[in-house]
Amino acid sequence: MSWFNVFPDIFQGITTLVEGDLTISIARICLILLGFLMMYLGRKGVLEALIMIPMGLGMATINAAVMYFDPLGLHANGMSTLFLEAQVGAGTDVVQNAADTIKILGIDWLQPIYTFTFGNNLIACLVFMGVGALLDIGFVLARPFVCMILALFAELGTIIVFPLAMLFFGFTPQEAAAISVVGGADGPMVLFTSLLLAPHLFVPIAVVAYLYLGLCYGGYPYLIRIMIPKKLRALKMPAPKKAPIVYNSMEKMAVAAVLCVVLSLLLPIAAPLVFSLFLGVVIRESGVKAFQDLVSGPILYTATLFLGLTLGILCDAGTILDPKVLPLLLLGMLALLLSGIGGIIGGLFMYAVSGGKINPVVGIAGVSCVPTTAKVAQKVVSHDNPSSIVLPLALGACVSGVITTAIISGIMCSLLKEGSPVLELLKMASN
Repeated sequence: MSWFNVFPDIFQGITTLVEGDLTISIARICLILLGFLMMYLGRKGVLEALIMIPMGLGMATINAAVMYFDPLGLHANGMSTLFLEAQVGAGTDVVQNAADTIKILGIDWLQPIYTFTFGNNLIACLVFMGVGALLDIGFVLARPFVCMILALFAELGTIIVFPLAMLFFGFTPQEAAAISVVGGADGPMVLFTSLLLAPHLFVPIAVVAYLYLGLCYGGYPYLIRIMIPKKLRALKMPAPKKAPIVYNSMEKMAVAAVLCVVLSLLLPIAAPLVFSLFLGVVIRESGVKAFQDLVSGPILYTATLFLGLTLGILCDAGTILDPKVLPLLLLGMLALLLSGIGGIIGGLFMYAVSGGKINPVVGIAGVSCVPTTAKVAQKVVSHDNPSSIVLPLALGACVSGVITTAIISGIMCSLLKEGSPVLELLKMASN
């Protein structure tokens, strides 16, 4: 037996790259390079490092580690990896019995994490809980109406992309709703909504959402500079005539508890994420430092690490080349672009209504990528006027954006569940 006969069996990653479909092979190489680029941009601070570095490494690795391996007969060409099988645990009937489930859980090393945390939205709830533990709702309570108005303007992408996805791209109402929620720039809520309304598109929607959420940090500053003149960007907001009310921890905890119960009463379908978010807020304000350190530290960062890593592993060439992914890419980009534009329009609106007292850049923070868009607003303003501080109001708008996205997603999930009259009406209209 010569070395040339053994080589293909030993180095199967190279073998599948050479012998596989040319389109898939080119896509694999491009995705490996893209993964490296994401890691580099995350390290440089251009993109959000917490998500982009593990996601980029996962993306590069999964497209390199393809081999001839198909333990359950799920793939027509017999190619697979030892990382995870996306068809297991996401609402499909591919695995027919417990033995198959145990087998694949034992073979693919990330499969238990994916199956037991993505399939039931646990990963989204853990991230939301950690985010809540970092949020100070005092920023919202300081100027609640301004914050909520900015957040509502920043839902423009969700509102516009929903009908566009149905009318021009042929998506069903449920698929269109799941895609449009990307415009809210709230990763856990995107995971939650797509799994409830369009589980068959869960993987590409999740991948697209987090790819673009990473781009918010790099792209939105340019959008701000295009839409807002330098004079307004450099505006220093005057101190309020009356000293702002300072809320103590007990009052903040009470507000969080009431909001949690009220939103859960109105939108029970979104209650798991609403509860997780406000549980984090309550833990922050409770004074129980052990809980706060646990939730805002190990739980949040472990969940974020495995979220980014697993999403990167899901970015295999077969998934990205799915015919439905290109429209998802376009619609996801459009949704976030329109939401950013809507937020800036909201900022300009509040600038006019306040008589020039509110810096319009804070409008971008209504896009609820917490706390990324708030940091973007302060970064842009500081570049033009280092003495201008907009971060407190921007954080309030950002937190309000989380709440408005949860409300809109809950409404969509309630109205578009199977058998709903609204769903049937929209299906008839789209046909």
